[in-house]
Amino acid sequence: MPPRSTRPVDKFDDDDYAAYTMGRAAEMLGTTPAFLRALGEHRLITPLRSEGGHRRYSRYQLRIAARARELVDAGTPIEAACRIIILEDQLEEAQRINEELRTRGATS
Repeated sequence: MPPRSTRPVDKFDDDDYAAYTMGRAAEMLGTTPAFLRALGEHRLITPLRSEGGHRRYSRYQLRIAARARELVDAGTPIEAACRIIILEDQLEEAQRINEELRTRGATS
């Protein structure tokens, strides 16, 4: 068996590979295609398009949509849910950068 580093990357192992149709994504999330379209309208997720123009979602996007559904199911308006998730993501990124800078500073 060749070393793992030379094995071609399987697109289904890629969290960003848009493998799921809108119908399948909605089914997996237990929601409707309209909910997924609304997330796109609020710029929370932007699905890729197939050659035929159909929306395709990645596993990463489905995790974000699942978080939005949790908030909406708890009574949060969809606009607010999208904004909350965007802010959570920005906070996580800022914390990651801050930790990276702190680690670099400690080793200098």
